[in-house]
Amino acid sequence: QVQLAESGGGLVQPGGSLRLSCTVSGHTSNPRVMGWFRQGPGREREFVAALRWNGDTTYYADSVKGRFTISRDKSKNTVYLQMNSLKPEDTAVYYCARGLRTITSETSNPRGYDDWGQGTQVTVSS
Repeated sequence: QVQLAESGGGLVQPGGSLRLSCTVSGHTSNPRVMGWFRQGPGREREFVAALRWNGDTTYYADSVKGRFTISRDKSKNTVYLQMNSLKPEDTAVYYCARGLRTITSETSNPRGYDDWGQGTQVTVSS
């Protein structure tokens, strides 16, 4: 059974940085896309960033462009989300997701992903 384990969340002051990690285990095939989503209090789950496992293509929500960077380490089956210049509105539970057949038009849609982690809390507050 595939498992996605996120880590790296926590409490940070506005303007600070955090790096989230998501390690995938128990899988038999590589994904097409790995993504990060987030869900704030009283809000729907929203797209943050994604990348193609094979290739250099990345995707970002407008709200995080220039501040967040998604990357991967194939040897560790791990995807990262480096978050800089954090704002209070970035406060949310962050989820890692794995898409086996995700096409470009689906990268920002939660329905385009097959497996999800349990999430890690990120709180941006002074």
